[in-house]
Amino acid sequence: MAAISFDSIDLKLLAELQENGRITNVELAGKVGLTAPPCLRRMRTLEQSGAIRGYHAEIDPAALGYSIMVFAMVSLKSQAEADLRAFEDHVRSLPNVRECHMLNGEIDFILKIVAHDLQSFQEFLTSQLTSAPNVSSVKTSLTIRTAKDQPGVPISD
Repeated sequence: MAAISFDSIDLKLLAELQENGRITNVELAGKVGLTAPPCLRRMRTLEQSGAIRGYHAEIDPAALGYSIMVFAMVSLKSQAEADLRAFEDHVRSLPNVRECHMLNGEIDFILKIVAHDLQSFQEFLTSQLTSAPNVSSVKTSLTIRTAKDQPGVPISD
């Protein structure tokens, strides 16, 4: 997506929505110095432009029994575009993989994976990740604790 030009009100809208996606339009309008109708129009414009991609609830993984978070560094045998896309398609089909990023350097992809426990992660690793076509190696690191987990991007005007 190409960079979009934002004015200071757009940036305030984005910052407020990133902080609290459940804020009402009336509350949001008051925080950014608009009345409700132009605030809603600006929000719709930001959504249509792709600057706002969606609204999500932040779920506590432990509440659903996901006590394990692992980062997996995956190297592929081939980096041909078709092989990269095939791996990405495979990863998209795996619900336990929450993030997948292609990297520049020695490792091809880094994945963020959640699991209920070590045994279920091990089963996932051997049956769905290391056995996937074109996977050369997988190195994993189990998280011990998270010091910062802040979605979005810094916004300032």
